[in-house]
Amino acid sequence: GLVRVERAVKERLSMAESEGLMPQDLINAKPVAAAVKEFFGSSQLSQFMDQNNPLSEITHKRRVSALGPGGLTRERAGFEVRDVHPTHYGRVCPIETPEGPNIGLINSLAAYARTNQYGFLESPYRVVKEGLVTEEIVFLSAIEEADHVIAQASAAMNDKQELIDELVAVRHLNEFTVKAPADVTLMDVSPKQVVSVAASLIPFLEHDDANRALMGSNMQRQAVPTLRADKPLVGTGMERNVARDSGVCVVARRGGVIDSVDASRIVVRVADDEVETGEAGVDIYNLTKYTRSNQNTCINQRPLVSKGDRVQRSDIMADGPSTDMGELALGQNMRIAFMAWNGFNFEDSICLSERVVQEDRFTTIHIQELTCVARDTKLGPEEITADIPNVGEAA
Repeated sequence: GLVRVERAVKERLSMAESEGLMPQDLINAKPVAAAVKEFFGSSQLSQFMDQNNPLSEITHKRRVSALGPGGLTRERAGFEVRDVHPTHYGRVCPIETPEGPNIGLINSLAAYARTNQYGFLESPYRVVKEGLVTEEIVFLSAIEEADHVIAQASAAMNDKQELIDELVAVRHLNEFTVKAPADVTLMDVSPKQVVSVAASLIPFLEHDDANRALMGSNMQRQAVPTLRADKPLVGTGMERNVARDSGVCVVARRGGVIDSVDASRIVVRVADDEVETGEAGVDIYNLTKYTRSNQNTCINQRPLVSKGDRVQRSDIMADGPSTDMGELALGQNMRIAFMAWNGFNFEDSICLSERVVQEDRFTTIHIQELTCVARDTKLGPEEITADIPNVGEAA
């Protein structure tokens, strides 16, 4: 787009007299607008956001694809391209990927990964000096980390943050091996830096089979929001982060006291020490009520605070869909029994009590937008009615 603009400007400059020319006489913005519109309207990589629940939203935004313009095609990609590579460690999740023809071509960003100025994925590491683990953190790309001796995040340390094992399990030159603590130069920041956000929500992930963990992390994205969210009794600690970072909750921009609150808006009187000169001393948060999502599920925010409550900056003040008290809540906490029950739970069947249905534990609200056109015809205008001629009400 910009190349075309440049060519057009050069042409006009060579033709026209340079005196009294304004920039708008030279520059035609249409090619740029067309390029932008083409990308957002028809590019393979510009997709309709998956809004089933907060996790599917955040996962969709953290997707890494080898397909699309300038990339591979499904047919041409062999086994080698799709495989997990040692350099994926801490950058791309080895678990979360689709099960179909796109397996290994579409991946998910690891929990702590980021891109550097050149577009390479970087992972964070703690610096280790002579067996002493420091608080200094460095981000390295796969090329930069190859020569380092990197210990696991779970390596045993004493109170002085020194590595205490005689031999430490490390990664060096893309191989797993063991070294003396003095040889270690870096250490992982967290055990979950290997996996994606969705995989890090699975409790006791290390005890699961990789194929099943893949199915689990993909299926969490398909959970529709229940009528009343119920935060999990067993979680991993990532639930609150996902709920906040997905943007479905209302987060306090500045600390202060709740001035008024109702179902559709929260007013915060900002604390004096947070107000800068020329800024308003009141923050107003309008809540989203019963709105349709891209997947026809219901987006609704409910206030968590009461009048007179004191809030800090970045506190969660209202729940969104699939969140409970500011934590991601994809399902319900049910009491279960492992037992045979008249063959009704043969193989992978399950039996539910009637109370689950009566209490609306798994009831969800879907909102659909439908249009119906009434035209003016030769016989007069059409009428929209539920009363169809020659059809009984019972039908």
